Amino acid sequence: MRKNIINTPKAPAPIGPYNQAVLVGDWLFISGQIAIVPSTGELNLQTIEEEATQVMENLKAILTEANTSFSNVVKSTIFLSDMALFAKVNEIYGSYFIGDYPARETLAVKTLPKNVNVEISMIAIISKA
Repeated sequence: MRKNIINTPKAPAPIGPYNQAVLVGDWLFISGQIAIVPSTGELNLQTIEEEATQVMENLKAILTEANTSFSNVVKSTIFLSDMALFAKVNEIYGSYFIGDYPARETLAVKTLPKNVNVEISMIAIISKA
């Protein structure tokens, strides 16, 4: 199987040696996204709600570029700087799904890139319908 690189200017450019996403067959592997505003390259860290929303919008842009959506996400991983942020991030995260939630784990870690509070990665399928 060939792997196809997915990149869009509607999501932040990678800040290291990786791509926004890689498509292999029907499987889309999305790299962890943080709250970088694609148009400015600046972080959106005003509130945890705005930060989580920016992360989800970045993921949405990548899903859209790959011709899929949150309804086809099968797995996600959420990294938090502190588990005390879980409820607020979970509320924002959940609002992007319509009752069909993917498998998921949420972890608190010591630090995240650029000292953000949340990073989310996803695996999705590409619907042939």
